[in-house]
Amino acid sequence: MKVLIVLTSHDQLGNTGKKTGFWLEELAAPYYTFKDAGAEIVLASPKGGQPPLDPKSNEPDFKTDATRRFEADAEANAQLADTVRLDSVSQADFDTVFYPGGHGPLWDLAEDRHSVALIEAFIAAGKPVALVCHAPGVLRDVKTAEGTPLVQGRKVTGFTNTEEAGVGLTEVVPFLVEDMLKAAGGHYSKGPDWGSYVVTDGLLITGQNPASSAETAAVLLRTVASAAA
Repeated sequence: MKVLIVLTSHDQLGNTGKKTGFWLEELAAPYYTFKDAGAEIVLASPKGGQPPLDPKSNEPDFKTDATRRFEADAEANAQLADTVRLDSVSQADFDTVFYPGGHGPLWDLAEDRHSVALIEAFIAAGKPVALVCHAPGVLRDVKTAEGTPLVQGRKVTGFTNTEEAGVGLTEVVPFLVEDMLKAAGGHYSKGPDWGSYVVTDGLLITGQNPASSAETAAVLLRTVASAAA
């Protein structure tokens, strides 16, 4: 199995002067879920090279066994330092794609035509797509083959408005993931704030927050296996 993981290249948290990027747990937990299952992993980002890490995600309160394992993994860190450019990848070379969150994707991947086309291509090819936390926001402009929003009529989840309020960034982010998914016609649901909650609708798998990362990846693996059966 070959898995593509798409990370943000955006490092500015709006006009706050603070840094953002991808959230470490949302990369590390899926990375090892896939790796330990024997999958080959390719990391990509819009600009290629080293994607920006949200510094907050590496603070002591947010460290997990997976993040500590990633930090100590020289091979994983070398791979992260040399992500391939998103415009150079094709769905034909992969079985599935996973998008970690962090706030960064709301600025770049949500606007990235290569990302939009890539997700559309995976779905059209019958390959599952999974996104966690803020990453479901990158579905904003993704359409079905019929030209309707991909999330329209589908069961979805993503970072909640109350979780965004909890981190004090409601007025900073370019849009709220929960509001966007609802506005696009998604059947949005959520679990308790900060708890693991994953929703599957056909080939589309979405997780609510960082705590949902490992479960989202595990569900994706099962979906890929059943799609191949």
